[in-house]
Amino acid sequence: MTLDHRTIRTAFGRFATGVTVVTCRNDDGEPHGATVNAFTAVSLDPALCQVTLTRRSKACRFLDDAPFAVNVLAHDQLDTAMTFAGRPQGEAPRWAEGPTAPVLLGTAATISCRPWRTYDGGDHLIVIGEVAGIEISDADPLLFFGGAFRSLAEPDNHWHICADSLDTGWFGSSFTPLRRTAASTTKG
Repeated sequence: MTLDHRTIRTAFGRFATGVTVVTCRNDDGEPHGATVNAFTAVSLDPALCQVTLTRRSKACRFLDDAPFAVNVLAHDQLDTAMTFAGRPQGEAPRWAEGPTAPVLLGTAATISCRPWRTYDGGDHLIVIGEVAGIEISDADPLLFFGGAFRSLAEPDNHWHICADSLDTGWFGSSFTPLRRTAASTTKG
């Protein structure tokens, strides 16, 4: 079976992702970033995460055994995503110094990393970082699905028609579940 790039891209695009900007320092020590939606958690112990960047990205060269940060963009940071995808929009992004590398302000979360490993990923590089610091906000994330940026929608609340309702349960509010007593827990 022969697969063309458009079919592969379309199939991969059916998986909704968050949008991140991977930030680091360039060869002159200045902040640099690249928009990336290929991000995932790898391990809790040690704490590791992974980003996958196209080999054509300048950031690939700057990430060679260098610290970086994964900035999970907030729903209102579409201009930031476009800017770091090479299509500057609106105001310039706001920077701050992070624990390992420059970070962006106003994000949903920021994960600062030390270099761990880099692997060959075909036309991409798979960069794994050891988490050295985390910042989390209450902002909803910016999403990417089907070739377009999206935002979270309020979830439908189907509990009202479900027997497992958090409010009414199987039996409504008049049901009192059995309680374990000291006598029922003694072995005899």
